[in-house]
Amino acid sequence: MIRRTGVLVICIIFVGMISVSAQTLPKHIWELGTEISHIKYEEPGVMEEEGMMYGIAGSYTYRNSIMLKVEGRFAYGQVDYKNSGTLDNIDDYILEFRGLGGHDFSIFTASTLTPYIGIGYRYLNDDMSGRITSTGALGYERESNYIYSPIGVEIITPLKNGWSVGAMLEYDIFWWGKQISHLTDVPGYLEDAENRQKRGYGVRGCIKFQKKGEKLDFVIEPFIRYWNIKKSEETQVSHILGTVTVYEPKNNSTEYGIRFTLKF
Repeated sequence: MIRRTGVLVICIIFVGMISVSAQTLPKHIWELGTEISHIKYEEPGVMEEEGMMYGIAGSYTYRNSIMLKVEGRFAYGQVDYKNSGTLDNIDDYILEFRGLGGHDFSIFTASTLTPYIGIGYRYLNDDMSGRITSTGALGYERESNYIYSPIGVEIITPLKNGWSVGAMLEYDIFWWGKQISHLTDVPGYLEDAENRQKRGYGVRGCIKFQKKGEKLDFVIEPFIRYWNIKKSEETQVSHILGTVTVYEPKNNSTEYGIRFTLKF
């Protein structure tokens, strides 16, 4: 129901504004930036991890009334684990790639509104292999893979003295996920586990403050990203003592931070 509602809202925006002409924007835009964020991952009633992430991001956008964009980011950091025991400074990294398409519309004379839709891939690696928690539990490496469709809208409004302000709001339709748990990092397990994930969603948003320069534009962007993923399918793995049922519990993650970008 949420997926259908999100698609319907975007369709209404497209249809309702199709007669409005877009203002002139640069045809080719390159962006390169760095970001810092705080991330918290939680399996309610089971465990949680949180820590700081440091990343780089880049994108290329083609605009000619239509908008086509490819973007990617890489973030690395260390998180602290808390369950019945604790473990600090766990290496984490995130890779994300997205392709977007939309249309630019001029509204209120100077503002530009851009509804868009696309496809995205997100990869998270959480590496506890070879580590032992405060209660003696052995850690292992975990890999999360998401494929999703972002559906969103972005608006930007020019101000005085070369400044402009914008905002973005997006809903992410979760299509497919695969959780790989490297259980062979733990003595006794004879194989790793792969669990399919079918249900969930994401939401993200940001505010952008942009200053136009002679050759480069500077952007400051506070942001938030949220994922809510339901319990995965179950799978069976072999252990020296017998067969073990493994699944990925329902979970959510919240990441908020700030990005600094150069546009040219």
